[in-house]
Amino acid sequence: MSTPTGEVYRIDWLPGTDVLHGTCHCGAEHTAQDPVEMWEWMLGHPEGHQPPERTA
Repeated sequence: MSTPTGEVYRIDWLPGTDVLHGTCHCGAEHTAQDPVEMWEWMLGHPEGHQPPERTA
């Protein structure tokens, strides 16, 4: 899904499981079994978001 501002949210289903893996536009990642929990996490930016450390 992308927003009008061009932010991309991605949720993948991990085959063989009930697990969803989400990646926020900021690069933070989260897994959950509940789709509502996943969307709340994604849209609750920046609460709960810890983008990966960037190395130069």
